[in-house]
Amino acid sequence: MALFPGQNPAADDAFDQPIQDLERRIDELSAYPPERNVAGEIERLKVRLEALRRDVYARLSPWQQTLVARHAQRPYTLDYVRFLIEDFVEVHGDRRFKEDPAIVSGFGYFKGRAVCVIGHQKGRDTKEKISRNFGMPRPEGYRKALRVMQLAEKFGRPILSFIDTPGAYPGIGAEERGQAEAIALNLREMALLRVPFIATVTGEGGSGGALALGISDFVNMLEHAVYSVISPEGCAAILWKDQEKWKKEAARVLKMTAEDLRRLGIIDEIIPEPAGGAHTDHQAAARLVGEALERQLESLQRMDPEVRCDRRIDKFRKMGSYLELVD
Repeated sequence: MALFPGQNPAADDAFDQPIQDLERRIDELSAYPPERNVAGEIERLKVRLEALRRDVYARLSPWQQTLVARHAQRPYTLDYVRFLIEDFVEVHGDRRFKEDPAIVSGFGYFKGRAVCVIGHQKGRDTKEKISRNFGMPRPEGYRKALRVMQLAEKFGRPILSFIDTPGAYPGIGAEERGQAEAIALNLREMALLRVPFIATVTGEGGSGGALALGISDFVNMLEHAVYSVISPEGCAAILWKDQEKWKKEAARVLKMTAEDLRRLGIIDEIIPEPAGGAHTDHQAAARLVGEALERQLESLQRMDPEVRCDRRIDKFRKMGSYLELVD
């Protein structure tokens, strides 16, 4: 039986165990020889699996959504490039220090349109994760992204960014090379770009490391992505001095899910995911993202560049509004 928030708090992290058990059973039956005649049982289990996925993923708590957003098999930038972008040519290096594999950037064609693509890349196996620094960019990664965005501006190419990072890398070398300045410069320059710009949070949108690719005309989030100024563990460690005990409560109060952020006006659109999350079907997830991007690009390209730029700046300025009550 599926575990849902509140039924067994100690098992929150294992909410998808019933799904995994059913998938394992299907794999075992699929390995049987044809004479065992188990095709009917496999089909029955697949129908049950689909229903179970929909049921479980419709009831996720904010902490469980965080776990889904971090799932190791979620599609990353290069997966979206593979399914959505034709003739992609990657651009490397910031022309100041070196290449940063944590950010992928380049040019290609989306639905016949020449576009610029920029996004975080976490890596799959241990070797690639280390090479890409687990998707945590250093200053040279953000400077590379800015260089490519400026090329897009020069040649009139719309920009598509894919955000999925725990945050900017906080190491000593990154700080020495100006991590904060690199992020701040990106924020300023993105606000002033005259080309259409669409950002999509595909997994984990962590702090300034995510926002450094996200000052855009449209901000999308995948259904089970999260976007926040700090991770639940970091928030719990700072506020309550115990990240293990309070991380689930932190995930709730941070309002980091797609539904929360749309309600607060931080994002513009929630892109649905395949049943069971984007990690279950990369191609279907990319198709859903592609449909939203195509529709939004058509809308943006009909706008005057000056109007589009002013609208983008106004959009982000409004996020800092607040009410002050005076006695």
